[in-house]
Amino acid sequence: MTMDSTLANINSAQLAMQRTQDELSSGTTIQEPSDDPFGASQVIQLQSVLGGLTSYEKSAQDGVSWLNTASGAMANINEVAQRARQLIVQAANGINSQSDRENIADEIQQITETVKQDADTQYAGQYVFAGTATGTAPYQSGEAQDEYQGNNGTIARATGPATSVTVSVNLASVLGNGQSGGGDGKLLDTLRTIVQNLREGTPASIEALTGTDLKSLDTNLEALSSLQADAGAATDQLNTALTRVQDLQTTTTVQLGNVQDANIAQVAMEFSNEQSAYQAALRAGASIVQESLLEFLH
Repeated sequence: MTMDSTLANINSAQLAMQRTQDELSSGTTIQEPSDDPFGASQVIQLQSVLGGLTSYEKSAQDGVSWLNTASGAMANINEVAQRARQLIVQAANGINSQSDRENIADEIQQITETVKQDADTQYAGQYVFAGTATGTAPYQSGEAQDEYQGNNGTIARATGPATSVTVSVNLASVLGNGQSGGGDGKLLDTLRTIVQNLREGTPASIEALTGTDLKSLDTNLEALSSLQADAGAATDQLNTALTRVQDLQTTTTVQLGNVQDANIAQVAMEFSNEQSAYQAALRAGASIVQESLLEFLH
């Protein structure tokens, strides 16, 4: 009975020391659900919340990158379109020869192709201006390939359980389909018409440059600026949502720490005391439990 009691005390002291050592190594107080059933359920719930917040954080960050890519492409289109406007004013000043206007027409032709190249901008291998047809280039190169190849579907990024922000940009509403079907007055159609008027070089064509052509181009530029503003507003929404999600992540992480994190200083002190108790139990057992029955009989 003395031996059994002594061994039980030694095993108890060893188990207590082992548990405290596990807390020190893991940094958590809950090693298994039976340690604290209510605390364990809280840990599972908080970890689930953190997992969802991480998903929303990645979604918002991806949306910001998508819109930044789209905004950069639209800024380039705006820049080259402004250059085309300068060339129109220059071509219609009455000083340039037909040869000069032909050169200007060649440059605007190049500008038109540059606009389509920017419209084919990709983010992570997806075309940002193709609607939901992200695997299809919105525009093909070439003068006779101005028709939009994407669709009008919208793409959104989730920022919460029931909230999302649209990240797709309908650039085709500004660029249009070129001169197919008689022309739509959009940017590609306008640029193609400008090139035609420059190459014709008739008084009526030159007059149209600073009349209908310039007016159409200004209208297209205004539409592009409006689209850029919408993309900027969506980016602001995503950044605001991202900040909110990150704040919630911080709060939830603190809550999780309060439930499961061990007080290292306190646990280290407990481990030291338990280690001393274990060693004392070993010494006591050595003095109580005899080495053999023969020695006990003597």
